[in-house]
Amino acid sequence: MKHSWLITVLLCSFLSNAQTLATYEKPPVFSECDSLAVNQLKSCFNYTLNSIIYNNFKIPQIVTEEEYSGNIQVLFEVNKEGEFGVVYVDAIYDDLKEETKRVFDSLPKIKPATYNGKPTFVQYSLSISIPLMPPKKETDNQEGEVVGVTKKGGNLNATLSDEYDEINASLKPYEKLEYDSQLNIPFTHSYYARFDDEMNAIGTNSHTAAKPFVFTDVAKYYDIKAEKESLAKETDSWVGRKLYNEHLVQVQGKDYWFTVDPILDLQLGGETDGDDGTWNNTRGVFIQAGLGKRFNLSTSIYESQGRFADYFNNYAESLRAFGPDPAIIPGRGIGKGFKENSYDYPVAEAYLSYTPADFLNIQFGHGKNFIGDGYRSLFQSDVASPYPFLKLNASFWKIKYTSTWMWLKDVRPEVVVDDAFLTKYMANHYLSWNVSKRLNIGLFESVMWADTNGRGFDVNYLNPVIFFRAIEFQTGQGAGNAILGLSAKYKWNNKVNLYGQFILDEFSLSDVTGGNKSWKNKFGFQLGAKYFNAFEVDNLLLQAEYNQVRPYTYSHNTEILNYGHFNQPMAHLWGANFRELVLIGRYNYKRWFADAKIIMGQRGFDFNTEDDSFAYGGDIYTNENDRVGDTGITIGQGNTTNSFMTELQAGYLLNPETNLKLFTNIIYRDFNPQTITSTTADSNTFWFSIGLRTDLFNWYNDF
Repeated sequence: MKHSWLITVLLCSFLSNAQTLATYEKPPVFSECDSLAVNQLKSCFNYTLNSIIYNNFKIPQIVTEEEYSGNIQVLFEVNKEGEFGVVYVDAIYDDLKEETKRVFDSLPKIKPATYNGKPTFVQYSLSISIPLMPPKKETDNQEGEVVGVTKKGGNLNATLSDEYDEINASLKPYEKLEYDSQLNIPFTHSYYARFDDEMNAIGTNSHTAAKPFVFTDVAKYYDIKAEKESLAKETDSWVGRKLYNEHLVQVQGKDYWFTVDPILDLQLGGETDGDDGTWNNTRGVFIQAGLGKRFNLSTSIYESQGRFADYFNNYAESLRAFGPDPAIIPGRGIGKGFKENSYDYPVAEAYLSYTPADFLNIQFGHGKNFIGDGYRSLFQSDVASPYPFLKLNASFWKIKYTSTWMWLKDVRPEVVVDDAFLTKYMANHYLSWNVSKRLNIGLFESVMWADTNGRGFDVNYLNPVIFFRAIEFQTGQGAGNAILGLSAKYKWNNKVNLYGQFILDEFSLSDVTGGNKSWKNKFGFQLGAKYFNAFEVDNLLLQAEYNQVRPYTYSHNTEILNYGHFNQPMAHLWGANFRELVLIGRYNYKRWFADAKIIMGQRGFDFNTEDDSFAYGGDIYTNENDRVGDTGITIGQGNTTNSFMTELQAGYLLNPETNLKLFTNIIYRDFNPQTITSTTADSNTFWFSIGLRTDLFNWYNDF
């Protein structure tokens, strides 16, 4: 009984407070309304404001001439000092917008609204009828009154019937805010070449190895927004603007913006070795958004079907994972069977980007990363399928420090447990230091580990400023596979850059000095040069690069600790046991572009026969304990294969905002193994295709 009385008292108290809540509010007051009772102030405010507008609004001549009839939507505020301010005006004629602003600017200063006795500012929406209609005096409860929403301490029971219209009224013309955001610039070698020379000029404090870049990284050196605007076509139609110049959907409000675009990759082609033709049919959606100034997000969803040249298909099928699906499409993901000799390969990528301070950017998503200044990377490349990652980029003084944690998969049948792929983890640190105006040095370390002994994601590797090699020793032999690297870039002048990488997987001083070519000498290096605006031709980039990696590099005696993901390398596309020369030329003129690439090299494959099942060090997924020997290990050992490939692509940039391209692509590939086996076949391919593509990532056809 006592509890019942207590509940009754509390309920009565609550109802009393709810009924009197409105008495703490008071709307703005014109001098004409000063003597009225509180419950009449709102209707007086409405009537007085509408009367001033009716008596002072001058109908523009064009409105009269065209006999226009309609409405003007106005969003305005009255601040704490009682001053009127227009937030947004929506009208069919600019003249009506200007006249509305003029009338509101002429409004007198009045008593501000109050809440709990303290001045506050309020926002209102108002519809002005054209032709003008004389105002009628209304009671507070009549429909059609100006609706106010108090910003602080507002009436929770206020009418919100105009909330939807107010959202529309708050929209602004789209200002292309993505170019000043913390979003990633979609990483393609061809597009990054457009601003490579500006970022690598002598004296800049840029850091160009860790990719993709965010827009603010590049904005200091290259105006992407101005570039896009300079390429805009003159067109007045909505279809023309969306096709050539704009995002399909682009919306901007007070503290947010977003864009939505379709993704296309439509290709038709053929090859000399096949009779079925080649094709690709990708449809998808690409979304970018900003919430406030420091939070951005992006997502891209692809639905794809396709068939490629035979050498590409054979490689895709050699990567197949445990299960019924026939292939892994290189760089994309699992390919399911589709119709006859084709694949269905859906892909989704997304990330969140948050910048809590100017020097720090944090990203969490599902995608790819790249470290290096070259076409290839011996540290971390983007040739494998997308994966979940957490990345921190810290920039201060002359240093940029990148820490990345990744959740990878080993999809081979022998490591599958309960029909689930094996999860393994990778963490790396990359420190980029601008030693001088010309010289940059980078230090790299990476570790791969798996869920051995049920340890899951080992917190030992979560520290962003620790040495992985030391941790590897502390956690036990076989607990992880650590790799060290050194990079350098030298700006010879504003036209020529020299760059390189050195990777060290294992080091034994006695074996190095012994001169017996030990298998423990697991290292590789890269040397390259870029020539910007070559031979005084604007926007012509020439690049030469040499890569070499010794056998057994990136592999491990515990196979799951190899440097791979989804049966693909996390560094160089060719794995190990190779030497390679890459020559590249890139040119663009306004919306036209052309790329040329020549790749020649020597590789050593395993024979994979009953008579010879040794691991020769090229396949990083083989166990190094199955090696062919301990000494006399040389590059190209095993089934020595010489390969030559040239690729030519030319086209037209249809829409600079979405990077939608019309293109034609020609590939010639000559692949000659010393011995033809079930896993290494001879091929001579000429592959031609034409297409329409939203170019958001790198396709690598050069394996």
